[in-house]
Amino acid sequence: MTTIPGRYIEAHIIQAIPFANLNRDDTNAVKTVKWGDRERTRVSSQCWKRAMRLYLQTSLGQEAALRTRRLAEYLARHLREKHDWPAELAERAGRHTVVASSVGGEAPKKKTDEASKKKTDKASKQAEGASNGTNEHWSTAAMVYVPASAIGELAELAIRYREALEKAKEPKPPTQFERSHSVIPTAEVDAILRSRNGVINLFGRMLAQVDDAKVDGAVQVAHSFTTHATDTEIDYFSAVDDVTDIWGDTTGSAHMGQAEHSAGVLYRYVVLDLNDLHANLGGDLADTRDLAAGLLKAALLSLPHAKRNSTAPNTIPHLAHLTVRTDRPVSYAGAFEKPVRADRLGGHGDLSVIKMDEYAGAVQKLLGKEGCRYAAHATLSEEKIDKLGKRVESFEELIDKALADALAARETK
Repeated sequence: MTTIPGRYIEAHIIQAIPFANLNRDDTNAVKTVKWGDRERTRVSSQCWKRAMRLYLQTSLGQEAALRTRRLAEYLARHLREKHDWPAELAERAGRHTVVASSVGGEAPKKKTDEASKKKTDKASKQAEGASNGTNEHWSTAAMVYVPASAIGELAELAIRYREALEKAKEPKPPTQFERSHSVIPTAEVDAILRSRNGVINLFGRMLAQVDDAKVDGAVQVAHSFTTHATDTEIDYFSAVDDVTDIWGDTTGSAHMGQAEHSAGVLYRYVVLDLNDLHANLGGDLADTRDLAAGLLKAALLSLPHAKRNSTAPNTIPHLAHLTVRTDRPVSYAGAFEKPVRADRLGGHGDLSVIKMDEYAGAVQKLLGKEGCRYAAHATLSEEKIDKLGKRVESFEELIDKALADALAARETK
């Protein structure tokens, strides 16, 4: 059996973000946290995990993973567009598929007033079988998380049972005591819902309704926060009507609005458990290394997409510090419990780097060096740093050397 000597790879990242709103709350306001009795700008772990996942899929060629409750609708569209199924039969196949699964299906909610009902009926007749994103379609009873390839596999399953589907009655909404009947076997649908890919092996999956579908995630992501106190700013904006501007016959704008933004230097922290990833991949060391390298690159270079067209906050980390630990992860968030204050020249980036370097040195004294196998950093800063390990020239070199140390595997009986 192959063992991994360096279990945890940690990424400690200092990154300056200009005027932006990477992560909004339910009122479109900047997310914040009070830390060290000062308000800081915050980016949630869920937000940055999604950014990392999308980076893995789009930039690094990892197969997409789908989180959705619209499985029936997506399958119906796939059958119509890829296999030329009639709309009515494709929709029926989608419904039978979700009710066959152990996750179960939910019928669309009924409209409460007559006017809404008439409007829905009219829309249904005009676009029968169309995937328009309304609540006319059946959904799964819980969110499913599957590789994108699972849609094609479910379509092939529906094709195998097409004759039965053509004769089948519409499934009834399941009750508390009885599941709806489907002509597609539950075991075959569940087998597809258990499938996984690299992204799911990294971030995990919770699907309690399907036996053996749960995947323990190998990645921990902390909420990012600014190393210093921040204030949110209100950006007032207006939109000019081009015709009014050309004619000059009246004054005023076509639209006015406002939005919250902030700016600051973030501390970001990501942990990859190589043992868990190795187990999720069935013990394949080469796959473990490739996926770990992709995850670390995504951790360093991904960026949430919110308001990117209006703020373009496309920065890279000011500093990236990787450690390989054998015993337990250690966050350096405590370095910034007392907020960093800008010096007379201004700026928080270099001062945050210095503060983290000092904190890392204090941690090493308290814990000793036994649990930390490797430490190195790459940075834009010109400050003297001596507690964050050797300085390397590039992020690529930083990742390669950390993985070479962590995965210096040995065979054991």
